[in-house]
Amino acid sequence: MAEDKDTVCYVYGIVPADVVTDEQARGVGGTPVVTVTQGKIAALAGDIPRDKPLGRPDDLIAHERLLDLAAAETPVLPFRFGSVMSSKEAVADELLAPYHDEFLSALTELDGRQEYVLHGRYVEETILREVLSEHEEAARLHEQLRAQGENASQDERVALGEFLFNAVAAKREKDSHTVADALAPLTVAIAPRDPTHEEDAVNIAFLVDADHEQDFHAAVAEIAEEWASRVELRVLGPLAPYDFTVSRSTPEG
Repeated sequence: MAEDKDTVCYVYGIVPADVVTDEQARGVGGTPVVTVTQGKIAALAGDIPRDKPLGRPDDLIAHERLLDLAAAETPVLPFRFGSVMSSKEAVADELLAPYHDEFLSALTELDGRQEYVLHGRYVEETILREVLSEHEEAARLHEQLRAQGENASQDERVALGEFLFNAVAAKREKDSHTVADALAPLTVAIAPRDPTHEEDAVNIAFLVDADHEQDFHAAVAEIAEEWASRVELRVLGPLAPYDFTVSRSTPEG
């Protein structure tokens, strides 16, 4: 079959071959999504215009939404955003066939497991009081700046800012270890993520067995209650296991 010179095949990820896509499913640019099957595995894929620029926030959201919806129903190996190949035939022959057993093994390991991300951000006033109560030098600088008001020097402001930044970073590390240790018995794997904000308290991905999901959420609820006035916690998921799979580049990058 001749390739369509006007399109390329966008690859979202790998799923078991028996997955049936929703006819209404749409991916990047609102394009239809299909499965390209090879043996016991399949790629979630779809044709997009060859000259379509990738990188818009809407495209990234569509990519992640499709994978997260799939992950709620079946094991999925997510590919990085922007993975394309020349055609569906190339996906089958150059991607699925050579790495069939590798992909199948990874899907088997993920079967019955979901990724959840626990993200928490400190309550600004609470964490400030906490740091000032624990560090005399920070409390002295803070009171000095309050007393001086607009007359406070830039050096003093910078000094206090650096102190607070480092103190919060230290608390983040300690609190992240506390959360990870508390939830480790209920999870298969843990993957710390970089903070997304200077006031982040925790940002950790967990791979959870379906049998332990209820206990996992109950444990998170206990942590949230304990930190109610200190950290605003939220759980994201189930998500595609972005943090627990190594996304292979396609032959075309």
